[in-house]
Amino acid sequence: MDATVLATDSALEPESVRRFLSDNPEFLRGDSALLGELGLRLDAANVVDFGPAALARVHAAHKRESSVRRQLEATARANFAAQAQTHGAVIDLLEARNHSDLARRVDDLAQLRFGLVSGVVALEDSGNVPAGWRVMVPGQIDMILGDPQRLARLGQLPTAHGLFGAKAEEVRSVALVRMAIWEPARQGLIAFGSADEEGFTEDMGAELVAFLARVVERTAERWPVL
Repeated sequence: MDATVLATDSALEPESVRRFLSDNPEFLRGDSALLGELGLRLDAANVVDFGPAALARVHAAHKRESSVRRQLEATARANFAAQAQTHGAVIDLLEARNHSDLARRVDDLAQLRFGLVSGVVALEDSGNVPAGWRVMVPGQIDMILGDPQRLARLGQLPTAHGLFGAKAEEVRSVALVRMAIWEPARQGLIAFGSADEEGFTEDMGAELVAFLARVVERTAERWPVL
């Protein structure tokens, strides 16, 4: 096989290139311009060696691969840790003895398990709310969430900071999930506050927080509210 055949072969295959270079070693060694473009060079023993450009490309590719792998590993570890903490939180919630104890446990898990400022449980009512729960006026949950059909909202939302009482000034971002408790359903809300502005953001998924909200719903229904 010669250079003319190789150049005119419309179905050029890697094996064809390999055979050609094997049969015609001088083709590559004698073309210094091509060697330069490929980032290769001939050493003193007339052996093709990797030049600085080729090594730089290999090093850059390795760094990119390592960076992506580290990011994936870090994300996987964070997800695993969050899931493990959530499972532990569920056990804590299910062990609640009454509504007041349930609200205390929500706040405890927010601080101790997730490193947040606070966690609260709220209920819309004119005043008949379990001890330790926040009172919200009818319609207030729709107003805070921004849509009667919206189930959750995450991000920076100053209008929700009042839910955290004395700790409101520490809150920079929130995660809110709507709840419907008892029958007929009464509108409730579980809220978590973070001291980090990026602790909760609008583009985050609300699955874990919503899962905790469902657990709080079912646990709260153990005991009636008159």
